[in-house]
Amino acid sequence: MDKSIDDIRGEAIESLAAIVDSESLAEWRSHYLGRRGAVAVLFRQIGSIPAAERAEFGKRVNALRGELAGAFDERAALVESQRLARDLETDEIDITLPAHPRRRGGLHPSTRTHREFQTIWADMGFQVYRSREVEADDFNFSLLNLPPHHPARDMQDTFYTSDPRVLLRTHTSPGQIRAMRELGAGGSKPIRVILPGMCYRQEQVTARSEIQFTQVEGLAIGRNIRMSDLKGTIAEFARRMYQPDARVRFRASYFPFTEPSMEVDVECFLCGGKGCRVCKYSGWLEIAGSGMVHPDVLRNGGYDPAEWSGFAFGMGPERIAMLKHGIHDIRYFWGNDLRFLRQF
Repeated sequence: MDKSIDDIRGEAIESLAAIVDSESLAEWRSHYLGRRGAVAVLFRQIGSIPAAERAEFGKRVNALRGELAGAFDERAALVESQRLARDLETDEIDITLPAHPRRRGGLHPSTRTHREFQTIWADMGFQVYRSREVEADDFNFSLLNLPPHHPARDMQDTFYTSDPRVLLRTHTSPGQIRAMRELGAGGSKPIRVILPGMCYRQEQVTARSEIQFTQVEGLAIGRNIRMSDLKGTIAEFARRMYQPDARVRFRASYFPFTEPSMEVDVECFLCGGKGCRVCKYSGWLEIAGSGMVHPDVLRNGGYDPAEWSGFAFGMGPERIAMLKHGIHDIRYFWGNDLRFLRQF
């Protein structure tokens, strides 16, 4: 039996080394490793081996099968590489043949909405200003008219770092101070900017709220800017974003860093103001918070409120995307579910 195993090994390795084509490889595999091949015959002989020798014999046959299988794989790889080399030397490559199609991704719905925002505001003379996401408490709160222990701080549950003076920004509004100080040249130049970016709040995650979301802040500083300028600007944005005949309404509200403040609604573009499930049968959709920049905030940005005035507004791109596309759960935006993302 030992001689039989050794004979089969030697014969198989020798014949394998001479093979140069895939057809002969297939025949070799069937002859030695197939269901009726030489190795299978050896396994069927185990029953006729003396009981004391069966374990050792079976072990050697298993080793032979593994050795031949490994040798076959190596030879198959070599034969394939030689075939490719011959094809490249003898055949012409048709470069006009179409390549394999590559699946391309798309823009995230939040990114699409941000780009639409930026295009509209750029046409209206606003430039993009990027500000940091990890902020100092002073910029996120104190310089925006929210000193320590101010009750309005409870409106936003905040993620603080190990340093209580450093946090993840809860809104894009701290960028107002940085934009005024950097672009305003010490309070001597007018500015018009939008500040897009991510915000973070320690909230219960639900279909309507997330711990991370994006905002687009807007800021305009100049001489003799009035509330009518803010209302006209917001109304023009609504017409460009939704539909040319979009109607807007303004409601009094409160924000610590603007005075006076107001919420902005647009007539529901899904039902035409008649009332539907998306607008909660009110006929209106809330799209922004806004107001005239508070004098204290102007001072903190380097401007003299006796000479300069301005307005600010804040919008949520995810909320607007939800309204436009009938999305009912904000968690889809950050869930990385391809079934959702491929729709855009």
